[in-house]
Amino acid sequence: MTNEEILGKIDHTLLKMTSSWEEIRTLCEEALKFKTASVCIPPSYVKPVSNDIPGLNICTVIGFPLGYSITAAKVLEAERAILSGACEIDMVMNVGDVKNGRFDFVLEEIKLIKKACGQKILKVIIETCYLTEEEKIRMCGIVTEAGADFIKTSTGFGTAGAALSDVELFKKHIGPNVKIKAAGGVKTRSDLEMFINAGASRIGTSSAVKLLSGDCAAGY
Repeated sequence: MTNEEILGKIDHTLLKMTSSWEEIRTLCEEALKFKTASVCIPPSYVKPVSNDIPGLNICTVIGFPLGYSITAAKVLEAERAILSGACEIDMVMNVGDVKNGRFDFVLEEIKLIKKACGQKILKVIIETCYLTEEEKIRMCGIVTEAGADFIKTSTGFGTAGAALSDVELFKKHIGPNVKIKAAGGVKTRSDLEMFINAGASRIGTSSAVKLLSGDCAAGY
């Protein structure tokens, strides 16, 4: 697998609370130069990036990172992000609802947010580090039924990030129209290849460009 092929599956990400405009601009310039799948940035930066840096596929997050915002707030976040220029939305599901067995609420919320996204891509972050295997499997079915485009492992802000076993589990239980995004703790080239080979179509990381850009610049 070439570095260019890997970078084409990367959501080049910067979601730190302290992210500055200079850091976001550098992230976006790197994404353009190395042709990553998207940039994943805080909602407050979507409109400035859309206005000032053309040609980017902009991804942003809603209900992030804890997921327990009320559904109406998440729907509004999604609508405003898309109006501001976002093409992809990574939402955090309500883990508390899952733990309380309120799967109908989780399904309805994802459906409403997908409706707000329209033809734009919706990725559902289920925060695997807090779920049992049974809950993960249940969420594969719910994400599929809700019509979301991706199931995503993690925010990167939880107690653990992506695990290969979760990607393998997703692959067995998601529907044919749902893709997989791994995020959190994917930091080496071997990690990147491992997750892609296991079935991840996207990887959210802040380190892939730095890791691979030297070889890309050299033409390898």
